[in-house]
Parts: sequence; C-alpha cells; structure tokens
Amino acid sequence: MPPQAKSGKTLPPGSVEHEFGAAIPGVILPPEKWTPSALRRWPADGPVDWQVLFGRQVPVILDLGCGNGRPVLLSAIRRPECDHLGVDNLPLVIRYARKRARQRGLANVRFAVGDAGDVVARRIPPASVAEVHVYHPQPYYDRRDVHRRLVTPLFLLHVHRILAPGGLLVIQTDNPAYWEYIKHVVAAFFDFREHPGPWPDAPEGRTRREIIARLKGLPVFRGLGLSRTDIDPQQARRIAEALPPPVFNADRRLLELDRLERPGRLGIRRRPRRRRS
Repeated sequence: MPPQAKSGKTLPPGSVEHEFGAAIPGVILPPEKWTPSALRRWPADGPVDWQVLFGRQVPVILDLGCGNGRPVLLSAIRRPECDHLGVDNLPLVIRYARKRARQRGLANVRFAVGDAGDVVARRIPPASVAEVHVYHPQPYYDRRDVHRRLVTPLFLLHVHRILAPGGLLVIQTDNPAYWEYIKHVVAAFFDFREHPGPWPDAPEGRTRREIIARLKGLPVFRGLGLSRTDIDPQQARRIAEALPPPVFNADRRLLELDRLERPGRLGIRRRPRRRRS
C-alpha cells in the first residue's frame, strides 16, 4: 500500500493518501504545481461572482457540508470542465480540504467555511449552480437541537432557487429516519429517485462517513433529484410553507459513527492544552 500521511504530515510528490483503506482521489504534486484552493472571505455586498472566483464561466458544483473534501476532489478530478465549491462550518476540516486540493493542483476547486443554510439563502446567485451535493447531513439526536437540522422545506426552497433549470440535487444519508423525511420533502421540489447501491465512481464510498458506515455494515441511502421547472417562485414558497419540519426521531444508536468522525480523527491533531500549574 502507498505511504499514508500521519498527523497531518505532507507526503512526497507522487504519493496517494488513504483513509480507512480507501484511496483519497488524486496524487500529491510537486510544490511548484500547487494551486490556491481557499475562498477565505465571502463577498460583503452580495452573492459570489463565479467569474471572479474561478476566472471563467462553466458549470458550478456546490457541496454543502463537504467535510474533509473527498467528494469534491473526486468530482473535480473527473470533471475538469466544471468548477467546485465545498462548504463546511468546521474550520478544521476546511483547512484539511484546502490542503488536499492545493497539493493536487486543482484550479477548479475552492473551499470555504460557512453555514450551509446561510450559504444557499444569501451567498449564491439564483439559477447559477448546476449541481448541489449534500452528503450525510447531521441528524442531531437531541430534541433541543432538532432546529439545527439542515434539510428543511426552507433549505430545499433555496436550493431549488440557486439551481439552474433542471439542475441536479444529490443527497445521501445513513440515518433511516432522516431518509424517510428527505424522500417526502425533496419530492415536492425535485423529480426525485433513489439510487440503488454505491455510486459507480466510488464503489468504496464517496465520503469518509459513507466508508465508515459501510465498514460497519450499515445501509446508506442515496438519491438524485432534477429541479422541477413547472413551479414558479411563488408556488415554491407556498409548497415550503405547507411541508412539515424535520422533527423525526434520529435513533441515538447511530451516534457511534459521529464519534468516529470527530475532527481528531481527520489526520490533523489539535494542539495539546497546557496544564495549569
């Protein structure tokens, strides 16, 4: 097996990284071929200008809750004709994702720290995105945190708004209760169908979470939705207002997977706390 990075150390050029036995897409290049990969500040006076961010006008793929960047890297390498923006609210995982994209010389990738709900509501121009990907949104097991769940009718309303006509929503979870809710509400805005089995471009799993779930023998639920073109913004708003909120029981038995995904297991160590004398 090729060498694997430990504790965030940089591997030599030509190396392939692995986690949980699965190769991370791409090969580490010599430093002179590295490229910028960070959107460090969101525009202060409006949504993102894709031409300014990437220097060209091509289809854009948005990954919300991108984690350590594995699915973004996979898509960016396979589809250099598209630009990719990965967003996550954890600065630690975004720093790691940026490092990966930079070391692989992927000029068609940017990563940014941000709240996914806020990003789709305020940061993305209408009808400007070809695809939105949402992998394993946090189900939040405590009743006090139910309001923090990402996939809500309002969130889907905003996703429908930022997608180009006929644009694609890709969504995935390992939580059965979340999946039952997703199937119900997504179908109101998208021509939705379940995707049986693993994604063909990543049979071991597109995401870190998917790889862990499959190693544990747990089912993973996947779906694709084409944005409906037969509803206007006013109709979409009325649909969102009529749909139920995500108040399902998330099943606390799946908490073990969350512990495996803690930032300390991403390959970057936190600085140790100093003991008080």
